[in-house]
Amino acid sequence: MKKIIVSVLISVFIMNIVRAQELFSYTEPASNMAANSIGLRLTQSIMKDDQSSDLNSHLMPEFMIGLSRKIMFHAEAFLSYGNSVLKSEGGAVYMKYRFYSVDDIHSHFRIAAFGRLSFNNSEVHQTSIDLNGHNSGYEIGVISTKLINKVAISTSASFVNAKDNSNGNKFKVVDKNSRDAVNYTFSLGKLLIPKEYISYNQTNINVMAELIGQTNLSSRMSNLDIAPVIQFIIKSKMRIDLGYRFTLSNQLYRKYPEGGMIRFEYNLFNVMR
Repeated sequence: MKKIIVSVLISVFIMNIVRAQELFSYTEPASNMAANSIGLRLTQSIMKDDQSSDLNSHLMPEFMIGLSRKIMFHAEAFLSYGNSVLKSEGGAVYMKYRFYSVDDIHSHFRIAAFGRLSFNNSEVHQTSIDLNGHNSGYEIGVISTKLINKVAISTSASFVNAKDNSNGNKFKVVDKNSRDAVNYTFSLGKLLIPKEYISYNQTNINVMAELIGQTNLSSRMSNLDIAPVIQFIIKSKMRIDLGYRFTLSNQLYRKYPEGGMIRFEYNLFNVMR
């Protein structure tokens, strides 16, 4: 109950800030990165063990390409750090296609389809499916994002299927359908600073709250998390995100359900013309 009250207060706080942004951290909006651009991203997550004080550290370098205003492509690697050793655990490719857009002066509505394919060689130690550093498999889904003046809201729904990890690490199968799940998200973001734009060199400070859920199609059990984030955009090219993921419901077992995230991103525009 305490965590639910905290999540409501965070959402109310964000709803009363100044202007909208849609550069979400734990989820992707329907909008794409700029066409003919390249992005370099480095994400560090530090998650707490569910049954001990141990920390799990993952480092995820990512390369992003804006092929056109409708199509973008990501490729990322999964690295883990433990016992003073940095080891590679796999990688993933992600593609998003924005197929619908209605743009007005102070608002727009966009819908995009996306797909992810992940490969992993780490030990499988949970029934929850996580293609971002834990499981091999694929995901396909749809994202919609609405911007109205000062408010940006984004939702997504997707089907996810877990495969066995390589090196003999099999997914924990209860029955043939336990490999399948539905992911769903709801994200809300706003701009704190500046209150008035003067130049692209101004630093933007954004805040957001993101709800992230999953329901297994076999057991019907679900997880639901909330992730508040503060974000800095520097000279319209560099981005720093600081977030923390809290558990609201944890029916599907996860060894590392909560923890922090820091992300650095740098974008190069008009480099593929």
